[in-house]
Amino acid sequence: MRYAAACFRCLLIALVAGGLGGCKSPSASFYTLSPDRSLASSGATRSIAVVIGPVTIPDIVDRPQIVTRLGDNEVEVNEFARWAQPLSGDVGRVIAADLAVLLNSPQVSVYDTTRDPLGVWHVRIDVMRFESAPGRDVTVDVLWAVRPPAKGRTVTGRSVAREPVSGAGFEPMVAAHDRALASVSRDIAAALQANPVQ
Repeated sequence: MRYAAACFRCLLIALVAGGLGGCKSPSASFYTLSPDRSLASSGATRSIAVVIGPVTIPDIVDRPQIVTRLGDNEVEVNEFARWAQPLSGDVGRVIAADLAVLLNSPQVSVYDTTRDPLGVWHVRIDVMRFESAPGRDVTVDVLWAVRPPAKGRTVTGRSVAREPVSGAGFEPMVAAHDRALASVSRDIAAALQANPVQ
């Protein structure tokens, strides 16, 4: 009797251990924003120096997990779909890369690397909304401020970009965010080019 009970316990432990060993949580996928490849430069190379930052984003999306909107008052925090780096840094990097193309300037960065601080433009980015609706669309709502070198007048603006998502999954949704940020970059580039202080 004892032998049968001991065998049953061993069999039960083996089954539980085998079952737990077979249970593996899904691995996370990591995503990053990218500059828009469809952007075109404005012509001749310019020597304008621009620093992007600071960049602020809403607390609701300021996390490694990608947050998607399910309804007006419901969001989902996706544990297995994550940003590869902090979203504020990614947004700043992409806008800097987009502006470098639009302005045709090699001196656009998220870091102030120029030797002449009086010759640098500064662009502040405050993201008010960064919403993702899987399979439907994304919305980026940005308040921005362009401060010219020296004591020039700061130009402010607001860009709201909505882009359709062309397919299921996270990759098409992230690509839609790339296009939305390119739209924001176009507005900022227009403000930089229109300002007479240049």
